[in-house]
Amino acid sequence: MRLTNSHEAWALAHPGGPKIEALAEKGKNYIPLPYVVKGMDFSFSGLTTAAEEALRKHPAEDVCFSFQETAFAMLAEVSERAMAHLNKEDLLLVGGVGANKRLQEMLREMCEERGARFHVPARKFLKDNGAMIAYTGLLSLKSGVTTPIEKSAVKPNFRPEEVEVLWRE
Repeated sequence: MRLTNSHEAWALAHPGGPKIEALAEKGKNYIPLPYVVKGMDFSFSGLTTAAEEALRKHPAEDVCFSFQETAFAMLAEVSERAMAHLNKEDLLLVGGVGANKRLQEMLREMCEERGARFHVPARKFLKDNGAMIAYTGLLSLKSGVTTPIEKSAVKPNFRPEEVEVLWRE
C-alpha cells in the first residue's frame, strides 16, 4: 500500500503492518471506513481503497488509526462468531499481524467478555505463516496425502472449514 497525502508520503513495503501500527498510535480522530462483514466472511479491499482515498483529506496517522480500528473490529467480530458457532472457549492469535498490540487488546477484551481464554505466543514467534503452512504440508506428505501439480491451483474462495485433515486421529 502506498500512503500519500498533501503533506507527506510513505511507501509501506512489506511488512506494512508495523508501519501502520506506529502511525496509528499517533492517530486521534476516527474516520468512518467501510466495515464489510457478512456472516463469517469479511473483505478488506473496500477498506483499503477507502483508506487510500481518505489520505487525500486526512493525516496519515488518523487514516492508519481508522484503518486498524475498522479492520481489527471486523476480525474480532468474526472471531467471536466462530467461537460461538463452534462452542470454543479458547482463541489463539498467530501470524505476523498477531504482533499488533491493538489487535491483541481487542481480541483479549472480546475473550474476557465471553469468559474465554485468549492465547498469543511471544512476539518473536509472531511472523509470517509460511513456516506453519510448510509444516502442515509436511504433515500431509508424511501421512500420504499429496496433490499433483496439475490438480493444484490458487482457490481465492477456499474456506478453512473445507480442509480435510487426514493426518490426525
